[in-house]
Amino acid sequence: MSVTKSPQEEDTFDQQKHEDLSKEERLHTYLAQKAEDGEMYFKGKFIADDVGLSPKEIGALMVKLKDSATEVEIEKWSYTGATTWRVESV
Repeated sequence: MSVTKSPQEEDTFDQQKHEDLSKEERLHTYLAQKAEDGEMYFKGKFIADDVGLSPKEIGALMVKLKDSATEVEIEKWSYTGATTWRVESV
Protein backbone atom coordinates (compact mmCIF):
# COMPACT_ATOMS: atom_id res chain seq x y z
CA MET A 1 0.00 0.00 0.00
CA SER A 2 1.47 3.35 -0.97
CA VAL A 3 1.03 6.54 0.97
CA THR A 4 0.51 9.78 -0.90
CA LYS A 5 1.48 12.95 0.88
CA SER A 6 -1.00 15.77 0.91
CA PRO A 7 0.13 19.02 -0.77
CA GLN A 8 0.44 20.58 2.68
CA GLU A 9 2.81 17.83 3.83
CA GLU A 10 4.94 18.15 0.68
CA ASP A 11 5.17 21.91 1.14
CA THR A 12 6.41 21.76 4.73
CA PHE A 13 9.96 22.74 5.55
CA ASP A 14 11.91 19.88 7.11
CA GLN A 15 13.82 21.60 9.90
CA GLN A 16 15.78 18.45 10.78
CA LYS A 17 16.92 18.02 7.19
CA HIS A 18 18.39 21.54 7.27
CA GLU A 19 19.70 21.62 10.86
CA ASP A 20 23.33 21.47 9.69
CA LEU A 21 22.91 24.80 7.87
CA SER A 22 23.63 28.15 9.49
CA LYS A 23 20.63 30.16 10.67
CA GLU A 24 20.95 32.46 7.66
CA GLU A 25 21.19 29.55 5.21
CA ARG A 26 18.24 27.81 6.86
CA LEU A 27 16.05 30.91 6.53
CA HIS A 28 17.22 31.51 2.96
CA THR A 29 16.40 27.91 1.98
CA TYR A 30 12.97 28.19 3.60
CA LEU A 31 12.18 31.45 1.79
CA ALA A 32 13.37 30.14 -1.58
CA GLN A 33 11.26 27.00 -1.17
CA LYS A 34 8.13 28.93 -0.18
CA ALA A 35 8.54 31.55 -2.93
CA GLU A 36 8.78 28.98 -5.73
CA ASP A 37 5.04 29.30 -6.37
CA GLY A 38 5.11 33.10 -6.44
CA GLU A 39 5.28 35.95 -3.98
CA MET A 40 4.52 35.43 -0.32
CA TYR A 41 3.88 37.79 2.58
CA PHE A 42 4.67 36.87 6.16
CA LYS A 43 5.56 38.08 9.63
CA GLY A 44 8.57 36.52 11.34
CA LYS A 45 6.52 35.40 14.32
CA PHE A 46 4.40 33.18 12.06
CA ILE A 47 7.31 31.27 10.51
CA ALA A 48 9.58 31.15 13.57
CA ASP A 49 8.61 27.60 14.51
CA ASP A 50 8.99 26.40 10.90
CA VAL A 51 12.65 27.43 10.74
CA GLY A 52 13.57 27.01 14.41
CA LEU A 53 14.43 30.68 14.95
CA SER A 54 13.00 33.44 17.10
CA PRO A 55 11.06 36.28 15.45
CA LYS A 56 13.88 38.63 16.48
CA GLU A 57 16.47 36.42 14.75
CA ILE A 58 14.31 36.28 11.63
CA GLY A 59 14.03 40.08 11.53
CA ALA A 60 17.79 40.53 11.80
CA LEU A 61 18.49 37.88 9.18
CA MET A 62 15.89 39.29 6.77
CA VAL A 63 17.77 42.60 6.71
CA LYS A 64 20.98 40.72 5.81
CA LEU A 65 19.28 38.49 3.25
CA LYS A 66 17.58 41.47 1.61
CA ASP A 67 20.99 42.59 0.36
CA SER A 68 22.68 39.24 -0.20
CA ALA A 69 20.06 36.75 -1.47
CA THR A 70 20.11 36.19 -5.22
CA GLU A 71 17.36 33.58 -5.69
CA VAL A 72 14.70 35.64 -3.94
CA GLU A 73 13.72 39.29 -3.81
CA ILE A 74 13.01 40.47 -0.27
CA GLU A 75 11.14 43.66 0.53
CA LYS A 76 10.15 45.14 3.87
CA TRP A 77 6.46 45.56 3.16
CA SER A 78 4.74 47.14 6.15
CA TYR A 79 4.73 47.41 9.92
CA THR A 80 1.61 46.84 12.00
CA GLY A 81 2.65 45.34 15.30
CA ALA A 82 5.40 43.39 13.52
CA THR A 83 7.19 43.76 10.21
CA THR A 84 5.53 42.15 7.20
CA TRP A 85 7.96 40.92 4.56
CA ARG A 86 7.29 40.26 0.87
CA VAL A 87 9.40 37.54 -0.73
CA GLU A 88 9.34 36.61 -4.40
CA SER A 89 11.37 34.17 -6.45
CA VAL A 90 13.67 35.85 -8.97
